Amino acid sequence: MLDDPKAVALRRDIGGWMKENLTGRFEEIKWRGGPGDEDAFPELRKDWERHMGEAGWIGIAWPEEHGGRGAGLLEQVAFNEEYARHGGPGRSGHIGETLVAPTLIAFGSPEQQRQFLPGIKAGEIFWCQGYSEPNAGSDLANVKTKARLTEDGAEWILNGQKIWTSNATESDWCFVLARSEEGSVGRNGLVYLLVPLDQSGVEIRPIIQITGTSEFNETFFDNARTDASNIVGAVGDGWKVAMATLGFERGASTLGQQLLFRNELDEIIRRARANGAASDPLIRQRIAKAYAGLEIMRFHAMRMLSDHDDGHLSNEAYVSKLFWASWHRDLGELAMDVVGPIAETKENGEFDRLQRLFLFSRADTIYGGTNQIQRNIIAERALGMPKEPRGNAPS
Repeated sequence: MLDDPKAVALRRDIGGWMKENLTGRFEEIKWRGGPGDEDAFPELRKDWERHMGEAGWIGIAWPEEHGGRGAGLLEQVAFNEEYARHGGPGRSGHIGETLVAPTLIAFGSPEQQRQFLPGIKAGEIFWCQGYSEPNAGSDLANVKTKARLTEDGAEWILNGQKIWTSNATESDWCFVLARSEEGSVGRNGLVYLLVPLDQSGVEIRPIIQITGTSEFNETFFDNARTDASNIVGAVGDGWKVAMATLGFERGASTLGQQLLFRNELDEIIRRARANGAASDPLIRQRIAKAYAGLEIMRFHAMRMLSDHDDGHLSNEAYVSKLFWASWHRDLGELAMDVVGPIAETKENGEFDRLQRLFLFSRADTIYGGTNQIQRNIIAERALGMPKEPRGNAPS
C-alpha cells in the first residue's frame, strides 16, 4: 500500500531534507524531545519548527486553500515515518498542527482560519490543550471551568483550573473546554474557546514529574479574557468540537509515534546485545513479543486510517489508545530488565534514554483516559453495550 507513487516521492524528499538539515546546530536535538524528554532544548526545537515551516513541511495534510499540500493519507504516513526514522526531534508545534488546525479547518470561521493557521504553519505560534481538570480527567464531561460573556458581549471571561497541560510554559495559546451555561451538567452547556496565555489572568505552574522534568503544568484562569470571536462552533457545541479534536489525535501522525516506539525498541535490542541480556531466553521472548505488538499496532493504525476529515472516530480507532498505552508501559519495564541493576542509578546525575522511557511510560495508561475508562468507551460507544450506571455528579 505504501508503494503509492506520491508517497514514495514524498518519502524520498523528506528523507533527503532531514539528512541535509538535521545537522550543525540542530544535531544535538536529534532523537530528543520524545516521551519523558519533552523539556529538552525547548528554544532550539522551536527554531527547528520554524526551519520546517520555512521549508514547507508543516501542515502538508491541510487543504491547499489553507496553505497545505493536500497530502493524502499514504503521503502523511510516509512523512511521519521518515521523520521519526531520521531521528527528528519531538515536535514543539504538533498540537497546533495536528489538533488545532484540523479543528479550525472543520469547524472554525473563515476569520479564525485566516488569523490562526498561518502562525501554526510558519512554526511561530505554539498551542496547548485545556481539557483536564482536578475533578475532570478521564471524566471530561465534568469540567467546571466557567466562561461568561461580558455584558457588552465583547469578551469571554474565564475562571477555573486546568491540569496536566502539556508544554503550557512554551505555548502562546490554549484551546479550552469550559462551561458557559450556569447549572448545566455533563456534555451540555460547553464552549470551545481559543485563549491567549500571555495575560495577567493566566497563571501556569509546572508540575515536577518523576523524571525530574515538568512537561505537565497546572493552568489557572482568574478572570482571564479572550475575544468573543474566539469561540469555535456555537455556544453549546463545545463537547462536539472537543471530541472531534480528540478524533484528529488518532490520525496518521500515530504512525510517527510508532516509529519513535520502534527507535526505543531498537535501543533496547542494542543494549541487550551489548550487555549480554540477549542471551536470556525470557528476555528474547519479551523482545519478540514487543516486536510483534508493535507490528500489530502499525497494521491496526493502517486499517483505521480513513478519509474522515471531521474528527469522526471509526469503531477500530477506539481500541488504539488502550493498546499502545499498555504496550508502551510494558516496553518500559522490559527496558529496565534489559539494563539490569544499574538502571536504579543515574550517570552524572541524569537519567538516560531508557530510564526516561520507563519513568514516563508509567503514566501512559493514565493520561488521555485511563485504561479503565478506555474499556468503558469501547463497550459503550464501539460495541453498543448498556452504559455503566452513573451517579449524580457532585456540585
